[in-house]
Amino acid sequence: MIIFTTLLAILLLIFTLLPLIKNDYWVFRVFDYPRLQKFTMSCVSFFLLINYFKRDDILHWCLTIAIGANIIYLAYLIAPFTVFGKKQVLRVTKHVADQSVSLMIANVFEDNTNYKGCLAEINKANPDIVLLLETSHRWDNETAELSTKYPFSVKVPIDNTYGMLLYSKLELADSEIKFLVEKDIPSIHTKVLLKNGQQVQLYAVHPTPPVPNENPRSTERDKELLLVADLAKDNSLPVIVIGDLNDVAWSYTTELFLKMSGLLDPRRGRGFFNSFHAHYPIMRFPLDHAFISTDFKLKEMRRLNNFDSDHFPIYINLQYEAKAVHEQESMEADADDIELAEEKKAKI
Repeated sequence: MIIFTTLLAILLLIFTLLPLIKNDYWVFRVFDYPRLQKFTMSCVSFFLLINYFKRDDILHWCLTIAIGANIIYLAYLIAPFTVFGKKQVLRVTKHVADQSVSLMIANVFEDNTNYKGCLAEINKANPDIVLLLETSHRWDNETAELSTKYPFSVKVPIDNTYGMLLYSKLELADSEIKFLVEKDIPSIHTKVLLKNGQQVQLYAVHPTPPVPNENPRSTERDKELLLVADLAKDNSLPVIVIGDLNDVAWSYTTELFLKMSGLLDPRRGRGFFNSFHAHYPIMRFPLDHAFISTDFKLKEMRRLNNFDSDHFPIYINLQYEAKAVHEQESMEADADDIELAEEKKAKI
């Protein structure tokens, strides 16, 4: 037990330290993901250290102090995404239907064949806009009936797990499909017309993850997110960015995205809204996101039912309020953030 406890403590410390090294290689980035899991295991490790080590063992004291510090550090990082954190996005106090837009983000898992389950969940949630990710040509065919209820669409079915289908009840304008970084990784850029006539700029993204079997580095993902951040920052319209970013809400790259874009994360102060992996409860992370400009307030956000995908769908209902820009504050980028962002965008 002593050997196990020692190794566990050392590994947990290493797993916490690795993401502090701002290298694009997957070994450094992937350990950003299990922050809650590291916190839980650090608490277990601390308990074991207290109970199984001899009190006169110097290694015991060093590891116990280090794990205690690790718990405090991880708690500090996790806190913004709990009810104890400050809310970046305020909840609406007066509902105005013609200024509202509801969205559903669902990574369907390309090999999944439960098309009826997907359609049933969409019908149940009844969002204004549906974004389906990992959509192949077969998924496009099997979900084509959505066009009856959602007359506006932008579709990029691709059989490489990076296809996108965007359906909307609200009118879309100036729709574009762009390949910002990689020639086979699309993003959708379109304007949404709310019922009151207000235009909203929508970006739908799904960059590659930093994992050995797909892309050993986060370079392309980080660059795409920061390019979208620039587009959001420079846009005079209200902005919504949605998609599977293949990055967790608390990573330094997501925080850099928020700082450079001026967007807000509605999860802060409310919860994790873990969307992946649907089949492994102890290994779940918030990979599916909705970031919004300061002129939106939140009506509702929730995780929907799984339909045999490896992701849970996310539903969010927003309300445009021009005066909200004076009530909500985005994160500010400092000189170091700007320099880091420029370095990342210059790569490849």
